[in-house]
Amino acid sequence: MKLTYKGFKVHKRVALAISRGTQSSSQNWEIRILKDGLEGIGESAEFSIPHSTQSFTDIEHHLEKATQILRHMDPWLRHQIHDTLVENQIASSAIAGIDMAIWDWCSKACGQPAWRLLGLSQNSHVPTSVTIGIQSPQAALGRWAQWLELGTIRAVKVKMGSPEGIQADQAMFEALSKLLPDSIHRSVDANGGWSVSDAIEMSQWLAKRGVDHIEQPTNPSDLEALAQVHRESSLPIMADESCRTAKDIPGLVGRCSGINIKILKCGGITEAIRMIHTARAHHLKLMLGCYSQTSLGNSAACQLASLVDYVDLDSHLNLKDDPFVGCRFDDGFLINRELPGLGVTYA
Repeated sequence: MKLTYKGFKVHKRVALAISRGTQSSSQNWEIRILKDGLEGIGESAEFSIPHSTQSFTDIEHHLEKATQILRHMDPWLRHQIHDTLVENQIASSAIAGIDMAIWDWCSKACGQPAWRLLGLSQNSHVPTSVTIGIQSPQAALGRWAQWLELGTIRAVKVKMGSPEGIQADQAMFEALSKLLPDSIHRSVDANGGWSVSDAIEMSQWLAKRGVDHIEQPTNPSDLEALAQVHRESSLPIMADESCRTAKDIPGLVGRCSGINIKILKCGGITEAIRMIHTARAHHLKLMLGCYSQTSLGNSAACQLASLVDYVDLDSHLNLKDDPFVGCRFDDGFLINRELPGLGVTYA
């Protein structure tokens, strides 16, 4: 198969601030594989988490290396391809983009949507959350109003871990709580920005305000801190940056209630499926999350949405210039399209 790729840049309607910094744009890669006159497309995007920064130029280097590795391989052998790329230490975002393109190609070759080829449902049983980043209480209210312009919102994730401390987190959440409907699903993500004591205190405070769970409260490298928060928390704890691939899951058993799977972080749909089965075997809850993906990357992840407990695929909903059209936002839910492949077309 032939692998090609080209870079592009997308801009957020509203910059997103988390405990590690603020992002207003992203440089991504569109990846194409071609064989037998049929083309599959996927997406890689830059992201940075503790101990793993994958920049736009880093991904380009890895895609160049992968091009040589894959030129004599067949896209039907996706497990072999995935494992070969991992063995050659190709960056997870590059692997994810290639893996998406392979799933798109294979599904198109069968004339079926990828979700049907996977034996899954077109629709998720849970809504997607939309994200409100770290900001002043007044700005957070404005951001909520902007999200409502999309239509019905059924779930919201509030970013916390403010550099100004948990009092700032509380002030922002209190302001939002006055506007959020009682029926809305509420979650919090600290992106590793809290100490153990702050995380435990905040779990008690948030539990009284209808929050369902807390995501990555403490430093992702400190699994014992995560375990302590898990033991003493008033809310379920979800691991994100502490969990990258299926190999990490056994070490998290007893240290959290669930995991956040991101296809750029783990290396695509193929690895995400492994993570889902591994996590379920250990009775863990599951979330699908995203970085700065367009409709292409989030549609790839959305193929798996009917398998998870929480969906957090909203990055494409916050873009000014998404070059793709994919899964549909309808009444708070993401709906996969009835098209062969990942269901993605050009805008």
